[in-house]
Amino acid sequence: MGNKNKGSIEPTSKTLDYRSSGVDIDVGNAFVERIKPAVKSTRTAGVISGIGGFGALFELDLEKYKQPILISGTDGVGTKLMLARQLQRHDTIGIDLVAMCVNDILASGAEPLFFLDYLACGKLDIEQAATVVEGIAEGCRQAGCALTGGETAEMPGMYPVGEYDLAGFTVGVVEKSKLIDGSNIRPGFALIGLGSSGPHSNGYSLIRKVLEFCNADLSAPLEGTDSNLAEALLAPTRIYIRNTHKLLEQYPIAGIAHITGGGLTENIVRVLPPGCGIKINLDSWQQPAVFRWLQENGNISQLEMLRTFNSGIGLVLVVAEELAADVCRSAISLGESATIIGSVVTANSEPGIEYLGLD
Repeated sequence: MGNKNKGSIEPTSKTLDYRSSGVDIDVGNAFVERIKPAVKSTRTAGVISGIGGFGALFELDLEKYKQPILISGTDGVGTKLMLARQLQRHDTIGIDLVAMCVNDILASGAEPLFFLDYLACGKLDIEQAATVVEGIAEGCRQAGCALTGGETAEMPGMYPVGEYDLAGFTVGVVEKSKLIDGSNIRPGFALIGLGSSGPHSNGYSLIRKVLEFCNADLSAPLEGTDSNLAEALLAPTRIYIRNTHKLLEQYPIAGIAHITGGGLTENIVRVLPPGCGIKINLDSWQQPAVFRWLQENGNISQLEMLRTFNSGIGLVLVVAEELAADVCRSAISLGESATIIGSVVTANSEPGIEYLGLD
């Protein structure tokens, strides 16, 4: 008979524990204590549970809603995270995370109720992670929703030390009778563009390629602005929740498009009913300096810019033509940059887009 132990592995004489594998539970607990004030600052009336439970509890106000429809959304911030890590600027990336989720559900007319985050890293850096979560809390305050919980995963071997990834999740509510689905949109309706704060959180793989291509100095002033290139590229995504809901209280907005990946070209058509297309006048607004810089230094075609970036328009409202001027004035009075950028037209086939003023 052969040796029973042939090929077996001798047990190590060293005592192993979770910390020796790269995960420190005590650091994780200290991190939770550190972020409790930021989380508490977002608490709203519907929140029942505090941080630390297995699930977040939220009580829906059934006196406020007769036929509530819950809408969920999830997103991340893409490779903008890589730029934030490169510049060691972690204070606003959490705002981006919230914005990408809550602006999406706004397209249905929803108001966000609560938000959860997922932060994965190779080794938990309390200061870095707390700064990120404090940014998430700020985003939640801007959106008027509660940060009810989340998950921090320390995964050595999966992520290098110093790197992390983010994902966000939100649940919102809209009264069924006020649900915005684009079905009331007709040819002749106007498109109102609300200004963006910059690239928001889309197109950063191309942005980083441009930076690499021209060996850009991120600390250099951006011509025509009071900021440098880094500040312009890391400007947090604008959260449109509060002002848009004020407009919804005054006007029958027929469609809302959040301009994310795919730019103006791909996103507005998503809210159109059959038989409709859009026509956009590119001369109707001033493209921000950061987009001009990207186009010139990356030698990017205008059509590619329009299909990749928001080009200065972060949210598009579709309204009846006779309401457009009033909606614009109201949006401006609320602090938005708003302009009529085009109109809905008849389309014989799939919804398409025509650009006027294209170079």
